[in-house]
Amino acid sequence: MKIAAQNKKAFHDYIVLETIEAGIVLTGDEVKSVRRGTVNLVGAFAVPHAGELVMINAYIAPYSHAYQQPNEEFSRRRRVLLLHRRQLNKLIGDISRAGVTLVPLKIYFNDKQFVKVEIAICKHKKAHVRKEEIRERDIHRETRRELTGKYKF
Repeated sequence: MKIAAQNKKAFHDYIVLETIEAGIVLTGDEVKSVRRGTVNLVGAFAVPHAGELVMINAYIAPYSHAYQQPNEEFSRRRRVLLLHRRQLNKLIGDISRAGVTLVPLKIYFNDKQFVKVEIAICKHKKAHVRKEEIRERDIHRETRRELTGKYKF
């Protein structure tokens, strides 16, 4: 499995409840751009629309050696995600709850070299939860320094 892009900011902003693997509909030039790793998932999300799941605001850079150079708004177009009908119905039921969204975590190539997207059912973190995590991380770092003897006053 070759990871093309990850959305590390999603783990900072959201609590991940569940993850699902989905296929994605891309053009040939977009697949080549994904293979080069020119993808950005920060700010991307997924919504159900007309019986399909659509990923919005994911950036895939235009391929430099393409026959026709697409414009810049083509790189942020809506892309259809491929799921089984049962999975889609379950996701629609899950996101109908308040405060739950679908966020793409990573784009990667599976063993058969198909482009896959790992989407997560997420709940937005509150500000006090983020501050508590930062506080715990700082305390853990300081205790680790004191135990190794590298931290001196």
